[in-house]
Amino acid sequence: MFESKASNTTTSIKDRELLVTRAFATPRELVYKAWTDPEHLPHWWGPRGFTVTVLEIDVRPGGVWHYIMHGPDGTDYDNKITYREVVRPERLVYSHGGDGDDEHFHVTVTFEEKDGQTELKMRTLFKSAEELERAANEYGAIEGAKSTLDRLEERLAELAR
Repeated sequence: MFESKASNTTTSIKDRELLVTRAFATPRELVYKAWTDPEHLPHWWGPRGFTVTVLEIDVRPGGVWHYIMHGPDGTDYDNKITYREVVRPERLVYSHGGDGDDEHFHVTVTFEEKDGQTELKMRTLFKSAEELERAANEYGAIEGAKSTLDRLEERLAELAR
């Protein structure tokens, strides 16, 4: 198992699972809203330097979030998330990349209130340990997740004003 900690983000890898944990000094309902509201998502989703265009979002079981992530080099990345489970404001379960064989990975995000803060845990399950290793090493999945959550924390600070 590999573990890394930066600021208040903790990451660990075990077999084919990447776990990212972060505490936010923000109520759970607001963290959940920022994670599911198309008004807020483009302001923070993706690593620093990336922007997002939301094409559609339907946060319910079977619903789809289709978006394009625009890289700082001008490359566009088409993304599709299909929601499997939605329990407001506790949990989101989704497939990234489509259904069945098109699925790149499976994600469970939990939002837990602890001592006036929200502990967010994002468990990403890849098809194999090799695919997770490639995502981490070639695509910077761990640093990208940390950067994305840094941006979420900045957005939450703006919303809390």
